[in-house]
Amino acid sequence: MSQERPDEEKPETCDIRVQDRIQGAASPVQSPTRLGPTRFSEVAGEKIRNTGSDLIGSIWSWFNGDPNRNLKNPVKRGKRKRIRTAKTAVGVIALVGFFIFVNWFMLSQLHEGRAWLRRGFSKNRNPKPNPKPNPDLKPSTKRVSVKVSAASVQHVEKKKMGKPKKKYNGTYGRLLAYAAHALAEGQNKIEPKELWREPKDQALAWKPCADQRSWKPNDGKNGYIMVTANGGINQQRVAVCNIVVVARLLNAILVVPKFMFSDVWTDSSQFEDIYQVEHFIKYLSPDIRIVKKLPKELQSLDLEAIGSLVTDIDVMKEAKPGFYMKHILPLLLKNRVVHFFGFGNRLAFDPIPFELQRLRCRCNFHALNFVPKIQETGAILVRRLRDSGSHLAPVDPYLVGPKYASFILDKKAGPLHKASKYLAVHLRFEIDMVAHSLCYFGGGDAEKTELSAYREKHFPTLANFTKTKKMPSPEDLRTEGLCPLSPEEAVLMLAGLGFNRKTRVFVAGANIYGGTKRLAALTSLYPNLVTKENVLSETELEPFKNYSSQLAVLDFIGCAASDAFAMTDSGSQLSSLVSGYRIYYGAGKMPTIRPNKRRFSDILLKNNTIEWKVFEQRVRKNVRQTKHVLVRPTGRSVYRYPRCKECMCNED
Repeated sequence: MSQERPDEEKPETCDIRVQDRIQGAASPVQSPTRLGPTRFSEVAGEKIRNTGSDLIGSIWSWFNGDPNRNLKNPVKRGKRKRIRTAKTAVGVIALVGFFIFVNWFMLSQLHEGRAWLRRGFSKNRNPKPNPKPNPDLKPSTKRVSVKVSAASVQHVEKKKMGKPKKKYNGTYGRLLAYAAHALAEGQNKIEPKELWREPKDQALAWKPCADQRSWKPNDGKNGYIMVTANGGINQQRVAVCNIVVVARLLNAILVVPKFMFSDVWTDSSQFEDIYQVEHFIKYLSPDIRIVKKLPKELQSLDLEAIGSLVTDIDVMKEAKPGFYMKHILPLLLKNRVVHFFGFGNRLAFDPIPFELQRLRCRCNFHALNFVPKIQETGAILVRRLRDSGSHLAPVDPYLVGPKYASFILDKKAGPLHKASKYLAVHLRFEIDMVAHSLCYFGGGDAEKTELSAYREKHFPTLANFTKTKKMPSPEDLRTEGLCPLSPEEAVLMLAGLGFNRKTRVFVAGANIYGGTKRLAALTSLYPNLVTKENVLSETELEPFKNYSSQLAVLDFIGCAASDAFAMTDSGSQLSSLVSGYRIYYGAGKMPTIRPNKRRFSDILLKNNTIEWKVFEQRVRKNVRQTKHVLVRPTGRSVYRYPRCKECMCNED
């Protein structure tokens, strides 16, 4: 199972209201949606109330003058009294006018709404002339009730949006047959050049520079910060970099992070099992102090009893630095230690000071090196995927370290030997993602029953939401681009883009929902499809058996080192981290394919009528439009979009 929480990274194109409703129901390792105030929200609420009272008081004092003023001059007192009376009269007139305006506005809107409803009801598609009243109906039901009108409004809204949406039945037999025919005929055709290279020269101008520092290290005098990161390995990586920034912000000493065990990913791996602890401590020493454990005098403290245990319920998602300064720093100063339990995506990307943002990038791209056993096995994986190539990719030394990067090279290969190119596809189609998405994938009642049972066990908050709240339909989710691509949809995208049938395809992700039967479409169209399980031997995989997080790191390495990388779910944290890594270290030569899933869904819904040539044109246009070299948009992840002044330097 690929290691990320399915709701961590927002898709690029989606209805935010729909997305938030789904993401509000979180996994067991994430706190449920807040239905009331948190331990830190009450203070903020009191401030808002006080602010409102102060505002009203200031307005009142403007009208009536300051009662605390001592006016000794009777002439001035009389003059100011007349001015105050005039102000009061003006204020009363203004308030009355304002209420009249609001009343008029609401009445006009109500009138327009009724007229609109009448127009909507009159536009019946199949109007029957002079319908006869039904004698079986009671007189009280002949009128349109409020409940009936609400349903009719929804009907009118759908009609106003255009034609009714086509339903997805989960099969693409016709298009898959076209794809098979096109690939068989085009085996010897030259692939489009843009598949294997970045299309924009501007990408070459961006160079890594997050390693540059312009500050002195913190002394950590305010106390100690502990963290237990939730989610899979990719969420945990993000959490580690976020807590490094929080430690610097609060001038605290960071204890080496711990990872939370989850029954979804069932992996007991800790930080030291995946990352080099000594390198982490040493590399970040100019920024913050890091220790392996708390001092003895603090180890015996009951952190929950003294209020120093801070859960993700207490910290809002993407909280701003001011939140930590206001609510966490006093706790730290009082108790000398704070433990963030279940910490994840709890630090905003904007606004944040320049050097803190750069520290975030420095942690992700420089401080987190994999342990030697993972680096060595990753180098073996890349070497075999490249078919013993005679070159190194720009990312190789950073992924597997200089020592094992040299192992990727085939010393026997001559200068004329050309390495095989390979395409990596992160197929985020494990059961946790499929169940959490609330989408339908053509499996009938058996699929619905199985996924419902999985949600009950692993995502109880989401399961409860589906019973008590009105959730978006599977058709709406698919139209909004919120469903992960199935193996059939992924292979249609690859074929539509023009990848040759002989292309070596590395599929990242394990335990694909539906198993080998579901992968049949991919393997039949691209027979050179491989996974880490059939590239590496059982002996080579043995040290990672039962450690899904460590296996996910091998997928990360295989994807990051590929000649081309295709994302199938823009909400996947692994895909986000891989694409960011390729941007940062790829020297503008490592393309990533990011389909616009909303537009791609619209293309796929025409699978029964669209011709293959038209399908190809639309798919290529879809992907081409996402390949712009953009500076990181405000508020978006620096891990995914490192092209920003904090992480990279533009030499143009």
